[in-house]
Amino acid sequence: MKKNFPDLALLIIRVGAAGLMLTHGIPKINMLFASPIQFADPIGVGATLSLIFALIGEVIAPIFIIIGFKTKIAAIPAIITMAVAAFVVHANDTIDIKEKALLFLICFVAIFLAGAGKYSVDKK
Repeated sequence: MKKNFPDLALLIIRVGAAGLMLTHGIPKINMLFASPIQFADPIGVGATLSLIFALIGEVIAPIFIIIGFKTKIAAIPAIITMAVAAFVVHANDTIDIKEKALLFLICFVAIFLAGAGKYSVDKK
């Protein structure tokens, strides 16, 4: 009897990667209420807009990914956020510093390519 668990694997990677991403994004929510907003501006759009983009990629998108709602679309802001983190914010850092961003990037690209799987709101 052959067993194949791709849908379970997708659930594990979705919940695992997106859940861990929330631990980076949720603490940034309070930064929205600081005056003035102090946040890096790696793409030159201003600290406030950069923070909003980071919150979309690190909080909103991961919540959608966890529940499997519009998963492929939700993966896009997470991918962009991690690409900016790895290749712009940490561009001159050693691999041990940028490793987390790269691992998240790889996970979110895989989720984008594979979709949510059958254990998701998308498949209900």
